[in-house]
Amino acid sequence: MQVTLPDGSVREYAAGTTALEVARDISPKLAREALAARVNGEVWDLTRPLPEQCQLELLTFADEGGRLAYRHTAAHVLAQAVKHLFPGTRLGIGPAITDGFYYDFDSEHKFTPEDLNAIEAEMQRIIKADLPLERQEISRDEALEIFRQLNEPYKIELINDLPEGVPISTYRQGDFLDLCAGPHLPSTGYLKAIKLTSLAGAYWRGSEANPMLQRIYGTAFPKAKDLEDYLHRLEEAKKRDHRRLGAQMGLFSLQEEGPGFPFFHPKGMIIRNELEQFWREEHRKAGYLEIRTPVILSRSLWEQSGHWDHYRENMYFTRIDEADYAIKPMNCPGAILVYKSEQHSYRDLPLRLAELGLVHRHEKSGVLHGLMRVRAFTQDDAHIFMLPSQITAEIQGVIDLVDRFYSLFGFKYHVELSTRPDNAMGSDEIWETATGALRQALEAKGMPYVVNEGDGAFYGPKIDFHLEDSLGRTWQCGTIQLDFLMPEKFDLHYIGEDGQKHRPVMIHRVVFGSIERFIGILIEHYGGAFPVWLAPVQVRVLPITDRHKDYAFKVREELVRAGIRAEVNDRNDKIGYKIRAAQLEQIPYMLVVGDKEAAEGTVAVRERRAGDTGSVPLQAFIDKVTGEISRRE
Repeated sequence: MQVTLPDGSVREYAAGTTALEVARDISPKLAREALAARVNGEVWDLTRPLPEQCQLELLTFADEGGRLAYRHTAAHVLAQAVKHLFPGTRLGIGPAITDGFYYDFDSEHKFTPEDLNAIEAEMQRIIKADLPLERQEISRDEALEIFRQLNEPYKIELINDLPEGVPISTYRQGDFLDLCAGPHLPSTGYLKAIKLTSLAGAYWRGSEANPMLQRIYGTAFPKAKDLEDYLHRLEEAKKRDHRRLGAQMGLFSLQEEGPGFPFFHPKGMIIRNELEQFWREEHRKAGYLEIRTPVILSRSLWEQSGHWDHYRENMYFTRIDEADYAIKPMNCPGAILVYKSEQHSYRDLPLRLAELGLVHRHEKSGVLHGLMRVRAFTQDDAHIFMLPSQITAEIQGVIDLVDRFYSLFGFKYHVELSTRPDNAMGSDEIWETATGALRQALEAKGMPYVVNEGDGAFYGPKIDFHLEDSLGRTWQCGTIQLDFLMPEKFDLHYIGEDGQKHRPVMIHRVVFGSIERFIGILIEHYGGAFPVWLAPVQVRVLPITDRHKDYAFKVREELVRAGIRAEVNDRNDKIGYKIRAAQLEQIPYMLVVGDKEAAEGTVAVRERRAGDTGSVPLQAFIDKVTGEISRRE
């Protein structure tokens, strides 16, 4: 058999050779680090015999495929441990996820945080036993019989739902057997550092009509140091949780009377308004025109756009004058109607229409999460109507705009190209053209990207921007969607140089994505310590005693007149307590004023991070801070 390696070299082996044996032949170090293999584009177990002709790539923990196999195996070890400790527990599913794994259980025992230590200890015993994971392909009838005997109704349901012709495989490790497509590690002993992290409830297959199962989350790493670093990041994330900080800082609240509909408080509105002002400035510079479209539009419009067929389960509805209407889940049909309201020439294009549009989408109650997952949010949408010849330049312009935004907040980001989903509208030819145009724009910019197969919008492929916060977590925010279909469905046109009607092309794009979600990300990214331009309170003046209050309020008046958000703490507290309170509230600047400052017209400056930086004339301080605000620092 012939094996082609990533460098193009070809090696010959005896039939039945496994990827692990190839790894040992290449180098002992690679054999120790390899966790799975990519064989002709699919991720396989290392111990699975290779086909006679194959492209082979050996995967370590540094590769996504290797990490998933590692953590998927940890999920199976978790399930085996639970079955040992709590006999009669029935199994749901147990996949690897971005930072770890989970397994869902149907058990008469109500799991508690204290149980996690016992389960972890049992997992360590299973790991120490170094049990081989053995894959076996079986028929549907065999699978059904096996899992009937094991009393695993959820596995039986999964088997029955598998399409005909799909291979059915099981994995066994010692006394534990699971229905699974794999891949997995060669043995449980490959696992090193594991930790069970939390408990949650989860409806079977995500449906509220199904039983509620108990979910145990965990994570796993090859090195204890990597696990320690991850757990430290988790603890830091808890401290920075935007829900806790949002309440503590008085930014927003979530009320029982409006589940999934956040309430913004005065200080939260300051942050929101500053973001929107920055958004408007940058969009004006980039040649966008701002519009606003209605929140409620007729059912016929949503049928025409395709949302009625492809997105109805996420929409809210109402009736007006005996006719059906929908609350908009997206802004694009409204922007299309604005375009259609007047005739356009090729000279008018590209036409860039931007909207801070409030949209509503139905999310199940179990997935609502602070500002990150809500039912009402504002998208910083824009829809660009353009000539086909303008596609590449317009996409590049949006990429540049996104880069300016994310750079301001100190975000790194990576890019994914998302391709045609299963529920797509339109022909293969249109999708290939649109996907090729996005690819061409990315390559013309020299921008590295990965392909995210099948994750495009139902009307077109997209470029997604995944930003990285200060804790190393990634968030999908910006997106660029190229659309040939909506202009067709709404019969959009422009008058070309030849005097004839022609079809424009559309770009749908967001930068923040959701204003609400972006604020949640910023709260956690900065840990509540917003840069001066965004901070709800930029300066707090702290009089040392009551006799300094008049001067403190005079200072505040001068600051406010200069456009600085300032307040006075005139409570009858000691100055050390006032400083501590301002530090806890993450106020960027504290100005301590006493006899000396009042007499000289100065302020003693304390910075949030640097501490006491000395006394300066009030006007010098005002010039410094207004400069930082104007530069958005």
